[in-house]
Amino acid sequence: MTEKALRLGTRRSKLAMAQSGQVADAVSQVTGRPVELVEITTYGDVSREHLAQIGGTGVFVAALREALLRGEVDFAVHSLKDLPTAQHEGLVVAAIPEREDPRDVVVARDARKLTDLPRGARIGTGAPRRMAQLNAYARTHGMEIETVPIRGNVDTRIGYVRSGELDAVVLAAAGLNRVGRIDEVTDFLSVDTVLPAPGQGALAIECTADNADLIAALAELDDPFTRAAVTAERSLLAALEAGCSAPVGALADLLADGQTVKEMRLRGVVGTTDGSTLVQLSTTGPVPETHEAAMALGRELATEMLAQGAAGLMGERAH
Repeated sequence: MTEKALRLGTRRSKLAMAQSGQVADAVSQVTGRPVELVEITTYGDVSREHLAQIGGTGVFVAALREALLRGEVDFAVHSLKDLPTAQHEGLVVAAIPEREDPRDVVVARDARKLTDLPRGARIGTGAPRRMAQLNAYARTHGMEIETVPIRGNVDTRIGYVRSGELDAVVLAAAGLNRVGRIDEVTDFLSVDTVLPAPGQGALAIECTADNADLIAALAELDDPFTRAAVTAERSLLAALEAGCSAPVGALADLLADGQTVKEMRLRGVVGTTDGSTLVQLSTTGPVPETHEAAMALGRELATEMLAQGAAGLMGERAH
């Protein structure tokens, strides 16, 4: 007799369905049970306003979480960068699988790189974080660009370039890879140029806190380093009291000496969207072996950034 299928709650977008499908296959392997996708529409999917206007924080996850708590689905998959930093009562992030490439990428006309774009180039992005860093880079490298706020799925965004409405768009490498369109990238942006969003490239698999058997099964998909890294990044975001649409970038990575991992470095940036002011700092410490140690690394860097004036550069503060 076939075991009852597990129900995976997912947003309806092509990207969400692709990444949820990959997780479904992995969960099916570790549990031996079939997994069916349950499509759920979130407020962020139906609203046409820019993310900064509708709050950003949680607009893509609230409906999924409600379905979990009502028992309509057994677990849900989120892009971790969309997940509010505050723990949701009754729910637990049971697994954070190994992270994809966290970098941002450019898709531009005529296969151009960022530095090859014509003077006055119009670059589309929905993220104040990207605007701040792109404009700061342009200022320090003698470039003239215009950052244009856009929304929509991958097809819509790349369509602005194909139609000639924009010279380029900036997207996450992980998303393009998951939908099989990474070959359309014309430039991979160094994290020294644009730091990604906290948690970018990582997925969160969430279920109810009382489902011990499922939590234990999903834990097999957890990657300890990815969890430590994104915990530090999200701790920084939380300590800055910033929402996920605020102009904050963060990335934790390992520093190795040959084959031996020595330390974790956490970098953070906050800036005004016109790029005129950036606070960009980093801190290094032992590789966190506990949730608390990863959280402490993020708080430490946030304290330094706030002392440098970071609070005054964020348009949106989380509530």
